[in-house]
Amino acid sequence: MSEVGPIEVVLGADDAPAFLTCEHASDRMPGPYALVGPDTRLLGTHWTYDPGARELTLELAAALGAPAVLARFGRLVIDPNRMLDSPTLFRDLADGLPIHLNQHVTAADRESRIAAFYEPYHRAIDEGLRRCSAPLVFPLHTFTDDYEGSHRPMEVGVLFDTEDELGEALHAALCAAGFVSALNEPWSGKDGLVYSADHHARLHGRHALEIEVRNDCATDPAFRARLVPVVADFLREAASRLRVATSSR
Repeated sequence: MSEVGPIEVVLGADDAPAFLTCEHASDRMPGPYALVGPDTRLLGTHWTYDPGARELTLELAAALGAPAVLARFGRLVIDPNRMLDSPTLFRDLADGLPIHLNQHVTAADRESRIAAFYEPYHRAIDEGLRRCSAPLVFPLHTFTDDYEGSHRPMEVGVLFDTEDELGEALHAALCAAGFVSALNEPWSGKDGLVYSADHHARLHGRHALEIEVRNDCATDPAFRARLVPVVADFLREAASRLRVATSSR
């Protein structure tokens, strides 16, 4: 494992079943992006990062011997899981209140954040995928059980855009293992919310599938100890099937 500037890289086998990413692994707000004044209300909350996502990613990487790239900056600096023209690339509201850090992002500040954080993160994924034959790009995220008054009862969400068959198979595996799973919830991959994985999967001829884990579950080591083996088994089996299908073409 190595930490280089805005990214954390886990080395893995070139033939691993999946290449893991974690766009919201850290609440680190470096240098001029430190949260001050009224924005300190957001420190350590789901607005700055995905609690438990880094631990899930590292534990799944270890179980699979898989490579991973994790962001080492908070999502309020810039959100690497958004297109560059997304209105929430620099989120400016949280719980209906302004995020002062992002109220007046200048053109120069925008380009500086893209160059210092966003581009190195995505470049690291591209470099990793060029070295790795994994058929799946698999990001790990977490979500809050109450989002601006909306209650989320599911424990795990399976997100996808075009990979309906893979998504439904993972959902079925999670349900069979006793988890409360939902398809394309609490967000839908069909609305562009698996942007990072989908972008890199398309670019490198891979498949993209994402899980979101409720953060009270993701921060519980006992829950992760139950979840990781189920996901790891699914990814191994899915990768094997995908490789067979590709070789038979």
